[in-house]
Amino acid sequence: MERLPQHVAIIMDGNGRWAHQRGLPRAAGHARGAEAVRGVVDACCENGIPYLTLFAFSSENWGRPPAEVSALMKLLVRFFQAEMPRMKKGGIRLHVIGEIDRLPPRPREVLAQCVEKTRTHDRLHLTLALSYGGRNELVRAAQRLGQQLIAGELTVEQITETCFSDALDTRGIPDPDLLIRTSGEQRLSNFLLWQLAYAELYFTPVLWPDFDRQQFDLALADFARRERRFGLTEKENSH
Repeated sequence: MERLPQHVAIIMDGNGRWAHQRGLPRAAGHARGAEAVRGVVDACCENGIPYLTLFAFSSENWGRPPAEVSALMKLLVRFFQAEMPRMKKGGIRLHVIGEIDRLPPRPREVLAQCVEKTRTHDRLHLTLALSYGGRNELVRAAQRLGQQLIAGELTVEQITETCFSDALDTRGIPDPDLLIRTSGEQRLSNFLLWQLAYAELYFTPVLWPDFDRQQFDLALADFARRERRFGLTEKENSH
């Protein structure tokens, strides 16, 4: 466990299947999944992992049944209202990425309050991807750069990888070292397409509501065994 990632990103998948297996409504799976979030946040704090990004609601999820979307939005409000004291006490800073303007007014309000009240914290940077899609983020970044070009604030030659990264929602946040996806699916699902270029990928069949501290430790141990070369040979990477 000496080689820990600095930034862990998680696709929290399997809430609906967890509920279906138990004959419960999907909302019950999402509620249980919120408990798993608490566990992973605590584990990151205890391990000294400074960045955690969670894929909570994709831009495609708006196509789900209205009742499920409504339940998710209400759960989001309850979760952050309840977690606010713990976040302040634990030094956790909240960031939110995605098309936040598409969220209903109440979730937007609660999230904005949480972001503001935790903006000076730095023990753990918790980023929530909401109404988020990787391709949409890339398009919006290109649009921002295009506007700067038109305004004469930027030249074509100044558009570098660093410049492009600064136009993304995740500006100022280092790229993830480790991506975890639960429930057995093995794809990125339009999540952090630019940022995950050199991340280590870890897939587990465990459904998100059952992803506990032990499962998280297994993912960290697997990461620690890997040799990251970033396109270089072992010899070159050691220099």
